[in-house]
Amino acid sequence: MSEPRATTAREVALQVCRDVFGQTPRGAREALDYRLRKTELSARDRAFATELAYGAIKMRRYLDFELQPFIGERAKSLPQPIAEILRLGAYQLRLMGGVEAYAAVSESVGLARKYGHKGTAGLVNAVLRKVATEPPREADLGTRASMPNWVITHWTERFGEDRIDAILGGVNAPAAAGICVDLRNATRDEAQHALAEAGIAATPSPFAHDVLVLDPAASAADLERLANHRWHLHGEASSFPVDILDPQPGQRVVELCCGRGNKTLQIASRTGDAGTVLAVDDDANKIAQCVARLRAAGIGSVALVTADATTLRATGEDDAVLLDAPCSGLGILGRQPEARWRKRPDDPERMAELQRALLGAASRCVKPGGVLVYAACSTDRREGEDVIEGFLAAHDAFARDAIAPRYAPFLSAAGDVLVPPGIDGRDGFFVARLTRRA
Repeated sequence: MSEPRATTAREVALQVCRDVFGQTPRGAREALDYRLRKTELSARDRAFATELAYGAIKMRRYLDFELQPFIGERAKSLPQPIAEILRLGAYQLRLMGGVEAYAAVSESVGLARKYGHKGTAGLVNAVLRKVATEPPREADLGTRASMPNWVITHWTERFGEDRIDAILGGVNAPAAAGICVDLRNATRDEAQHALAEAGIAATPSPFAHDVLVLDPAASAADLERLANHRWHLHGEASSFPVDILDPQPGQRVVELCCGRGNKTLQIASRTGDAGTVLAVDDDANKIAQCVARLRAAGIGSVALVTADATTLRATGEDDAVLLDAPCSGLGILGRQPEARWRKRPDDPERMAELQRALLGAASRCVKPGGVLVYAACSTDRREGEDVIEGFLAAHDAFARDAIAPRYAPFLSAAGDVLVPPGIDGRDGFFVARLTRRA
């Protein structure tokens, strides 16, 4: 990341795309956060840069398809900055509302001159003028949705052909924002009122009673600035596992694979910081971030451990155990723009082996009569039902437990929650609630 400081929203988007698809690939969110920290762009320009970068990354397959007739074999030898500038220009012309064609072309030409030379600027000018005047080409579903064909096949088989267009449209739209309210410091109604006073519309989740769903355009920086320990950023579907676990004050709770602590904060909120929580992750950097967040929130009931959860020594005395398992991430392709280009069809099968081991370790923590919730942000049954069915077949002491009726729209025949990605802005998730017989 040694490029000069960007001076425009379009240049920020260019640098983000180069970071994501460069020789040392980075995540889109990480790259965007880094690039925006180095600018003094207005809130409006930051939003423009975010939409442009994320959109061009998601729609890469479609954009290359649209550009191909005007570039031909030259695409193979184009310098990376020029190829990315062409994609960003084509995104503005084909898919981004409110952008004048003249501005999209001229600004792209300026970037091509800065990151290339007079010849590359001329190429960008000629190609984008063609894109601006020629109609879109006919394309198959995978190309139109800019998604690997195997992902579309998977979602069609999983959710039905009648829902696939809505899923793809939702996944390609900006991801919905959400906050999880810290019930120690505010009610959900109070948080909604505070946001309304700041001009931010928020809708209560009909499922998780501590979550508000926001417009994707809501500024994360504004939400964090306004929080004052009353909430933290948290996608709606990501809050479902803790809501389904339903931890109570005074309980002993274990959270495996706690990551940076979003669900840890939610657990502490639900228990009123009056329980005993053990949170475990094998990533020391994530644990350090979780420590800092808990300290800032004034939470004292959580003990954090850096460890491989599969080796955890448990005594079977815990009331509630949550395993938010590492997974293929097929449910969050809309929230992570670059993810669709980094997934492989065999990822679920590979991850399932680890998930089975983690679920076995989690089960050893649960006391008789206690609850175990297994969650994965994947839509593949190999990481969902198959893991649960295999576990139950080998563990007679456990059985599925009823999930609250409000989750009926997502309940499978077996009684698990399966959230389709993209619908109503949600991420895809699988959640199962198990109980250990007394």
